[in-house]
Amino acid sequence: MGRFRRVVARKVVARAPVRLDFAGGWTDVSPYTHDVGGEVVNLAINKYATATLEVDDGGILSVSYTCEVPVGSGLGTTGAINVALMGAIGAMETDDIGRKALAEQAFQFESLLGNKGGRQDQWAASHGGWNHLMFMQDDVEEMPLVPLTSSTKWLQRQLVVVNSNITHVSGELHKNVWERYAAGDKEVEEGLMAIRLSARVMAKAVQQDRRDEFIASLHEVCRGVDLLDKGLHDPFREVVDPLLSSKEVLAWKALGAGAGGCAMLLCNLGKREAVEAACEAAGWSLLEWAPDMDGLTITAN
Repeated sequence: MGRFRRVVARKVVARAPVRLDFAGGWTDVSPYTHDVGGEVVNLAINKYATATLEVDDGGILSVSYTCEVPVGSGLGTTGAINVALMGAIGAMETDDIGRKALAEQAFQFESLLGNKGGRQDQWAASHGGWNHLMFMQDDVEEMPLVPLTSSTKWLQRQLVVVNSNITHVSGELHKNVWERYAAGDKEVEEGLMAIRLSARVMAKAVQQDRRDEFIASLHEVCRGVDLLDKGLHDPFREVVDPLLSSKEVLAWKALGAGAGGCAMLLCNLGKREAVEAACEAAGWSLLEWAPDMDGLTITAN
């Protein structure tokens, strides 16, 4: 499960899942990982980035990649694309490929391209399933996380994922927040700590099927994000706020950095259809999802 063996092939196809980030996002990013340390809980889902490498009869190598969800959706698409790409390249060139090494290679590749972000997307794409990750300086520690089956089934039944169809560039969103952090902005510091601490509550919630704590964690994430920049939630407020007031939605969060892209809405019992109708009326797209437990997969011909 943890490693891939080298194969001699003329065509390699690597597939990596995107993720839902439940709590802790933003705190996996430097300099916070060096100053304080970050913590994230996420879940890989069954929407995929695919990279294909082929060698023709003349020995010419060609590379292509696709993704089932749009880049800039807040689902960690760039990380998944680069994990798939590194996996496909590695399957042709390397004797022994570790998932952790592939995730780090994908992160470093993005850094070379100038994208300021964290490491959670690449780890989710590489490993699949539920992830509880600690980020200390440049190291990633995988914490044990075994959710009750009832937790995951509850989320599949009650959690609606929507795409506002407003794209964002996460690197640009990060730039403003981290400039304020470097200047000692107390609201940003408080927001990041609230987001970080919410991850520990979220991990306990999914492991013990504590739905009250799951809801509390999402509320705390939203409070923290508003402290970073209220504009990160602005594209969603007109639709989400009335659903919260009517208690059709119990809690929610923007996915990824926010300011557009996707969001998750936790529906009250029996209210899913009403929530979906309100989102579609606003021009949002519904994203059907299920957990992906495999992470990166590689096939070769």
